[in-house]
Amino acid sequence: MITETSNEMRAIDALLGCYAQVLDEQDWDRWPDLFADECSYTVHTLDNIRRGLPLAYMYDDNRARILDRVKFITEVWAGTIEPYRTRHVTQRTHAAQVAENRWEVRANFHVSFTENDSLSGLLATGYYEDVVEISVDGAQFVSRAVRLDSMPARYLVYPL
Repeated sequence: MITETSNEMRAIDALLGCYAQVLDEQDWDRWPDLFADECSYTVHTLDNIRRGLPLAYMYDDNRARILDRVKFITEVWAGTIEPYRTRHVTQRTHAAQVAENRWEVRANFHVSFTENDSLSGLLATGYYEDVVEISVDGAQFVSRAVRLDSMPARYLVYPL
């Protein structure tokens, strides 16, 4: 059972929607703003989690590493990767308050990709396990753990 106020769910849903929009528009300067000062962003396959393997596609355990990821995308890897566009479809499936102004949120996702204006394909499916903090300024991720159903269809450059 989800017990919440409509204002809290609007803030959480606005964050989830903004996250998808920022990634799909590749607005890398805005991506770190979706995270709190003390934060983490990780991407693991469910298989690795079930087997107790610490291997991760992405492991940004603090804000500095999230900022580094943006720098790699925009400066280090620029011109050396095959760029692609993404489209995120996200559906919140769970929300529970765990502390004042702090929520655990789970949402399923499908991410498709398109390279060079060719046909689109399915990049990844899975779910997000988030800890979200809500303030008068809106909601931010304290942690975002991406759980992939399987290995992605191609290499990952951009956050999911």
